[in-house]
Amino acid sequence: MSPRYGICAVLALAVVAVVACVHVGMVFLHVAPSNTLTKQHGRAIDEWIYPEFEQNWKLFAPNPLQQNIAVQVRAETRRTDGGDRTTGWYDLSAQDGRAIDGNLLPSHTQQNELRRGFDFYASSHDRQNRPLGLRGTLSQEYLRRIVVLRLGRDHVAGPGGVVERVQVRIRTTAVAPPAWSGEKVSDAASYRMLPWWSVPAGEARGGVK
Repeated sequence: MSPRYGICAVLALAVVAVVACVHVGMVFLHVAPSNTLTKQHGRAIDEWIYPEFEQNWKLFAPNPLQQNIAVQVRAETRRTDGGDRTTGWYDLSAQDGRAIDGNLLPSHTQQNELRRGFDFYASSHDRQNRPLGLRGTLSQEYLRRIVVLRLGRDHVAGPGGVVERVQVRIRTTAVAPPAWSGEKVSDAASYRMLPWWSVPAGEARGGVK
């Protein structure tokens, strides 16, 4: 390797090392108890962590999650001839489940993107779907972009069509108890319907990557 390329390689490794150290430090401060640094720089830490790198301790909670949560979406589309159409419901979680089933190395996106997107939304909105501060607005935009991207991949608007509005609903069912348990749970599904969201022109025409 020539000295010129060697210097470039060293600089690239240095940049990667610095970014990795900053990221590890931000994650540590995010999960650490409140301290002087988090009080002074909490906003900067949140902007780095949310929404992609949020951490939580639900796996180790006294009552781990005992529900199956499915994210579903429908859309209002406009065709090239000017006609409008409301699609049926697309079960995005079921699509991810089929992609994971039998896959020895499923992607992080297939396993966590939808679930974390809705968790982020639910934690920053009340039950009437009103945002709680700036994180509420950010979480809504994040979830909207995820579903618009998925709908674009499925070509739901048809050739030349655009997605104008989307609506998300959450289907929740209880995880069945093991056969040896005497616990009884309902197998009925409950739904949480989110409002219709208008899709900005850039996203509607494939601006989400």
